[in-house]
Amino acid sequence: MNKTSASQKVTEAAALQSDAVHRELGSRVHQLRTTRNWSLEALAAASGVSRSMLSQIEREQANPTLAVTLRISRAFGLSLGELLDTPGASATVQVVRADDRTYHYRSDKDCCIRTLSPLNLEKDLEFYEVRLQPGGGLRSAPHFEGTREFLTVQKGNVRAESAGDAEDLVAGDSASYRADVPHAIINTGKSEAVTFLVVVYR
Repeated sequence: MNKTSASQKVTEAAALQSDAVHRELGSRVHQLRTTRNWSLEALAAASGVSRSMLSQIEREQANPTLAVTLRISRAFGLSLGELLDTPGASATVQVVRADDRTYHYRSDKDCCIRTLSPLNLEKDLEFYEVRLQPGGGLRSAPHFEGTREFLTVQKGNVRAESAGDAEDLVAGDSASYRADVPHAIINTGKSEAVTFLVVVYR
């Protein structure tokens, strides 16, 4: 093999690898965005990357610079390695800061949900802090078949409902139940309830 053909093959291999990275990035960004129920506008506001650029990235029509990719990863609270799902590229210790609004999954007058697990684990295992105001509740449609939720009450009184079954819980109680049926967590007390929720997909 002469030097020219060897160099050409290296160039072609690098191009193929680059194309694979772009495809992975596009699908990864789309998956993370839809998992968090973010619109393209919301991700654009969080990352500082234009909506049109994000749309092109998701459709694999753009070749983003390292700076743009870094902005997107930071918007999701991930390292570059985690965004690209590169094994061993992320730090050993991952931290979710209490004041990081990126991890606030939902916040309204009745219910505040904060994600406590790294975003790249979503759809395998999810860990949340759920705060419910008196009378507030978190009602959910069925998840994937086999999904279970594990609920621990840190403060207050709540009722865990799964299909036709229901149990009242107080601080210190834990419950597990099917989450592939309609289910809910309801604050039955007169003060704020604080719970920790783990969702396991099988």
